[in-house]
Amino acid sequence: MKFLLISGLLIIFTCKAASAITKPKSYTLASPNGKLQFNVVIDDSITYSVSLKDQLVIAPSVISMTLENQVLGRSANIRQVREHRSRAQIKPLYGKEAALDNAFNELLIDFQGHYAIAFRAYNDGLAYRFITHIADTVKVMAERADFNLPGTPQVIFPETDNFTSWEVPYVTYNKLALIPNGKKAITPTLFAYPGSGLKVVIAESDLFDYPGMYVLKDNGKMTGLWSRYPLSTVMGSWGDFVSVVKERSGFIAKTYGERSFPWRVIIATDDDKTLLSNQLIYKLATPSKISNTSWIKPGKAAWEWWHDALLPGAAIPSGMANRNTALYNYYVDFAAENHFEYLMIDAGWSDNYNLLKVNPKLDVRSVIQRAASKQVGVFLWCVASTLMKDLEGQLDFLKSIGAAGIKVDFIDRDDQLAIQWFEQIAREAAKRNLMVNFHGCSKPTGLQRTYPNIVNYEAVRGAECSKWDYSANPDHHLLIPFIRMLAGPMDYTPGSMRNSSRETFKPVDPGLPSTQGTKCHELAMFVIFDQPLAMLCDSPDEYQKYPDVLKFLSAVPTVFEETRVLDAQVGEYALMAKRYQNKWFVGAMTNWNERTLQLDFSFLPAGKTYLVNLYTDAGSINASDYHYQTMSVSSQTKIKLPLAKGGGAVAYINVE
Repeated sequence: MKFLLISGLLIIFTCKAASAITKPKSYTLASPNGKLQFNVVIDDSITYSVSLKDQLVIAPSVISMTLENQVLGRSANIRQVREHRSRAQIKPLYGKEAALDNAFNELLIDFQGHYAIAFRAYNDGLAYRFITHIADTVKVMAERADFNLPGTPQVIFPETDNFTSWEVPYVTYNKLALIPNGKKAITPTLFAYPGSGLKVVIAESDLFDYPGMYVLKDNGKMTGLWSRYPLSTVMGSWGDFVSVVKERSGFIAKTYGERSFPWRVIIATDDDKTLLSNQLIYKLATPSKISNTSWIKPGKAAWEWWHDALLPGAAIPSGMANRNTALYNYYVDFAAENHFEYLMIDAGWSDNYNLLKVNPKLDVRSVIQRAASKQVGVFLWCVASTLMKDLEGQLDFLKSIGAAGIKVDFIDRDDQLAIQWFEQIAREAAKRNLMVNFHGCSKPTGLQRTYPNIVNYEAVRGAECSKWDYSANPDHHLLIPFIRMLAGPMDYTPGSMRNSSRETFKPVDPGLPSTQGTKCHELAMFVIFDQPLAMLCDSPDEYQKYPDVLKFLSAVPTVFEETRVLDAQVGEYALMAKRYQNKWFVGAMTNWNERTLQLDFSFLPAGKTYLVNLYTDAGSINASDYHYQTMSVSSQTKIKLPLAKGGGAVAYINVE
């Protein structure tokens, strides 16, 4: 498998000796289409600014990196300037496109002091990174990454009070000035300019051996923030099995001196639709380090945890207290009958502190063997800190009992040591042909390109929150695809068949929970959300009540070869069509506002008539109702698609 295929690659280098540099020195770098522009000024400090179609979107902002004995970017002396133009294509192993345009222009400035800064301009956005050429290990005391946004943008702020959770609700501030100083947010973070349609997103990519970036409101402006290196940790938090930092050092990273640091990313657009198709963070990431990828297979998974393993209609005992071999064989049979590729066995199959100590009520080996005989793979849940006690030994054990993959939970940090764990787990799992689904984790930053055995990340306030609060609702669902999903795939765990309106919803835990929004709203997540491993949250019994719905869930894939964003507005609605092989799938979602969208079938091949399987919810008496119908369409057809409050619609079309 060739994970990276480059065609039509054109590289042009021009080198300019800088024996006599007059300060300040300015450089301009434009995207291939000319719409986005970096302006870089080298003076006593290094500043950059960003423009979209000649409109300033990032005002001059300072960047630097402070090492123990040197400040990179202070009184910088240029040695050499190189320009690089690439016209390339990436062919991912899986995703939402069979091929990605990877055209960019690059400016690489080498400085005295053994460092450089690379600036890149894509049509999708802009990025810069520090590069050091220092023989010894370096200690990074601090990094400065300012994002000076002009005017009074609105901010959609995934606010966090600590460095331990990425499963946060989003807070909207109507003006940046209203964010209290000292407040911080996880990235990606979105800034919007009402009236102009302009959106600016701050993010990062290619994060290795370095802490993750937050944005901080500091003295009226936004700047980067990083957690400091941990000096001591203890076991605490959930069940005393999470590694919790008790003391931090005065520096943020101790790392190799010969390296590239993470990309700082600015995405700017005046078309909300492009946020649903933007894959800049993936493009900036290091290409795959796995040569043989034939064993990496995305897919859907039956799963027991969300609904407490309760099967009210089944002839066997169910519930968390009855997690035994017969129960999981029931889930295996359900997955096989409906062409789901996997079963996810969550917490309880083994001791939380020792994976080798298997629950005596559950013969996990025989479940995995039965599943394999039915072409169903099994993922097994584990605690990150438990896994890291003996990473190689415990992965060997998981492989020996036949696991297809692991769900690694409760990392709950993104300091340098925790970021090292992500790569170590992915690398060692890949050696054993094990896929990885990270939970209790920081947001993705492209590591899934480097290690494509990472088939999903949580790092989102997902369906689990319906068990205990009101935060996972249609308003939230129409923010996360435009913001969090820019970072990479997200394991929201959709598929609830018990659906509630805003007025009737109540959290339930323990027991059988419901979700806010309609059944079609839930189905649309399987098209709108990026989830190479898609865990279906509800019980087999509940799905079997709705044969038409199960027909759709069996048919919809988790990865696609072509994506068309038909209509979208941040926080309001999304309408997308995605193709896999000879089938097209359409998904539409709205927030709590009822609305009608126009579905234009021009994405279909011309000259033929096609049968559409259409699921809608407008006019439904309650949130669990839906309308299923078939209709004939062509590429010339346009229909009105009414969506209920918190509603949605899905369709699938065979184009053979």
